[in-house]
Amino acid sequence: MKLGAFSVSLDVKDIHASKSFYEKLGFQSFGGDINQNWLIMKNENCIIGLFQGMFEKNILTFNPGWDENAKNLESFTDIRDLQKQLKAAGINMLTEADETTDGPAHFIIEDPDGNQILVDQHR
Repeated sequence: MKLGAFSVSLDVKDIHASKSFYEKLGFQSFGGDINQNWLIMKNENCIIGLFQGMFEKNILTFNPGWDENAKNLESFTDIRDLQKQLKAAGINMLTEADETTDGPAHFIIEDPDGNQILVDQHR
């Protein structure tokens, strides 16, 4: 199963303080808009998203169709096919992608410890 690029989406209290902290660890701004309280940062192949006031807790994120540079992959497994595979494996969906459409969509699942996993296809 190919889930796409992996990142951790962090619920932060002060996006400016978090940006400064992660810059000291070698991360650089890669995308987002700090004025809208979200920022994507990268250190080599490691990607983190900083989100102030958007989530209740940290989330593991996968982006089907993208590599770690947010570049389109030539081939990938569509999110609706991933969702069908996971449902067939007995994974409970917290939210579901609309299987009657194509293109961008997302779903959320939760691991046994309550960690949320967002699968978010942008293309």
